[in-house]
Amino acid sequence: MIVKKMPILQGFPDFESVKKLSIFLVHENNFCPVFYDIETTGLSQYSTFLYLIGAIVCEDGQWVLYQWFAEKEIDEEELLKCFAAFVKKYTCTVQYNGNRFDQPYLEARYQTWNLPSPFGEIPSLDLYQELKQCKDLLKLTRMKQLDLEHFLQLSPRLFCDGREGIRCYRKYLKTHEEDIRQELLGHNQEDLMGLGKVMEMLAYRMLYDGCYEPDKAEIAEGLLLLSLRLPTPVPVLFSNGNEHFYISGENSTVKLLIPLANGRLRQYYADYKNYDYLPAEDTAIPKSLSAYMDKSLRIPAKPDTCYTWFDCDENFLRDPARQMQYLRHTLPYLLGTLKQ
Repeated sequence: MIVKKMPILQGFPDFESVKKLSIFLVHENNFCPVFYDIETTGLSQYSTFLYLIGAIVCEDGQWVLYQWFAEKEIDEEELLKCFAAFVKKYTCTVQYNGNRFDQPYLEARYQTWNLPSPFGEIPSLDLYQELKQCKDLLKLTRMKQLDLEHFLQLSPRLFCDGREGIRCYRKYLKTHEEDIRQELLGHNQEDLMGLGKVMEMLAYRMLYDGCYEPDKAEIAEGLLLLSLRLPTPVPVLFSNGNEHFYISGENSTVKLLIPLANGRLRQYYADYKNYDYLPAEDTAIPKSLSAYMDKSLRIPAKPDTCYTWFDCDENFLRDPARQMQYLRHTLPYLLGTLKQ
C-alpha cells in the first residue's frame, strides 16, 4: 500500500468559510471535518473491492490531502485499517452522495474483513442530499458532481473519469506503471478538490432553511421588493422566477420581487394538513376552528391554498422581524413553485 500526503495551497475554501456553510447542518461547536472520496473496482459492495481513498483535512490551519492506494487487491484490508484510525480523529465526514454509496460501501468492506466500522455516530454531511432541493432554483437538469462543477464554471478536469479509472486500475495490477497510478491519484484528487468547491453551494441551501436576514423592503409599481443578506456569498450569481415571484442573487445579497394584490400579500403555511380552505373568503384557517363551521363552507387546504392575507403597509416595510416571519412561512412555498 502507498500513502501520499501533500498540502493544498489553493483551490479549496478556507476553513472559516467551510465552518459557516456547515454549522447550521452539523450543529457542532468543535467542528473538525474530513472530506473523503473512494475509488472502487465497481459498484457492488460484495463482488468488487476498494483500491483508493482520498481525504482532505485541516491541520494547523492548512488543508492537507491524504491518499491511500492499494497496489494489489490484498492491500484493501490495510487500507481500511489505516482509514479507520484516521477518520476517528474528526467530528464529521463530508462527501458527495456518500450516504448512498461511499459510506455503505466502506461499511460492507469493513464487514467483509471482519473489521469494526469507524463511522459509528460520526455525523455525515452528504452534499448531494443537502443540495438536491436547489436543483430547480439553479435550473439544473442533473445533479452529478460534475454537473455542479460545470455550473460553478470550474476548469475542465485533466484526469480519467471514474469508469475509465476501473479499467486503468486493472491494467495497473498487471503492469504497476507509475503513469497509471498518477492518473488514478489525479482523478481522486480532482474529485476531492471539486467537493470543496461544491460545498460553497450550500449558500443557496440557506434560502430554504431561513438562514438570512431581511435587509431592505419597499414597494414599487405594485411589487414588494425585498433584499436579503446571506451569511456567506453564493459562488455564482443566479436568477429565476414565475408568476408568483422573481428571485436573484449575487455575492451575499438576494433580491425578491413579489406581486401585491390590492396592497396585500399571502402568507403561506407549510403544515397545510392542519388547515381548511374557505373558498368564499379566500383564506385558510386551522382545523381546530373550522371544525365548528358548516362543512359546505370549507375544504381541506392544499399547499397552494394554505394561506392568509395581510396588508403590506408601512408597519411591515419598517419591521424586519415581521418580514422574517413572512419569509420563513412563505419563501419555502415560493421556492417550491419553481419547476423546470
